[in-house]
Amino acid sequence: MSSTNLRLYTDAQFASPYAMSVFVALHEKGLPFELSTVDLACQANRAPDFAAPSLTQRVPMLVHDDFMLSESSAITEYLDEAFQGTPLYPADRRQRARARQVQAWLRSDLMPIRQERSTEVLFYGPCDTPLSDAARTAAGKLFAAAEALLAGGSPNLFGEWCIADVDLALMLNRLVLNGDAVPQRLADYATHQWQRASVQAWVKRERPAR
Repeated sequence: MSSTNLRLYTDAQFASPYAMSVFVALHEKGLPFELSTVDLACQANRAPDFAAPSLTQRVPMLVHDDFMLSESSAITEYLDEAFQGTPLYPADRRQRARARQVQAWLRSDLMPIRQERSTEVLFYGPCDTPLSDAARTAAGKLFAAAEALLAGGSPNLFGEWCIADVDLALMLNRLVLNGDAVPQRLADYATHQWQRASVQAWVKRERPAR
């Protein structure tokens, strides 16, 4: 399948964890792509020329030739099936299902962490507000799941790196990079994943001032 006409739409602040996941996936696949930004603060995502093809009116959106797709995990699955390069998901069927489970869970749960430790913590600097009881409870749930998934001591979730490692490390780093208490094993895992070249390519992008 041709990779000569790929465009990724992200948020203008480069702060969306979901846009980051797709950006990393494209880099891991070694695919050339054009990058366009959407100013969510101005509700540019609701403009007809973006809203209609995206369907969900959210970033990220991938355009490949005449095909438009939004929702990050759908995009990374599409990229993995459509293109050669670094595998984004485990080859084993059960591990692949588990990776998708991790992605779906991180996108739908742990709301207190996402609210109190927004991605501004990751890309603009820490905040000094203590975690609420609800956020500490969510953190305990996150730690328990991550420790179970990483029980074998591997630096990656399933032996070899996969895109779910990016998503899990990002959630953990909401706490790690803010200076919140995180079990050392999980902090080390998150720090290791954050140093991956494709991740750093996103982290080091120039961002507009807050």
